[in-house]
Amino acid sequence: MFTKNALRLAVLIGALACAGVAQAQDKVHNYLNETSLKVKATEDPVQKREILSKNLATMSHAVATAERSPLTSPEDAASLNRLQTTLQEKSDELAGVNGYDRVPDDQLNAFSSYVVQDMEQADQKITIGLVTLLLIIIIVILIA
Repeated sequence: MFTKNALRLAVLIGALACAGVAQAQDKVHNYLNETSLKVKATEDPVQKREILSKNLATMSHAVATAERSPLTSPEDAASLNRLQTTLQEKSDELAGVNGYDRVPDDQLNAFSSYVVQDMEQADQKITIGLVTLLLIIIIVILIA
């Protein structure tokens, strides 16, 4: 009886953890989607670029802060480092620095969609624990 209850508890905890990670990832996706919608709703390319730049910087800062947190496991820190690199590349591409061509003004809407899609695909390649993902969300909320 004890073994059966322990097994049920382990399955329940696993299911709740998966649901927590999915919910946290949804919050990050929603943040990026909202950024993309703001960019598409704005007519001025300077403002579009500013919105993208600010939000990429916010995400980058949140990821860097989470990476330095003592709550972050070494595996999560490595994943966050890869995510940080991806965010920096997007920021460099937007600004046209570090060997990247600057995103043309007429392609900023497409670039914002590309960032969202690329970050969603990064979720499949980069695994981050629930605690770390929640920490990133908290930091983004505090910064934004």
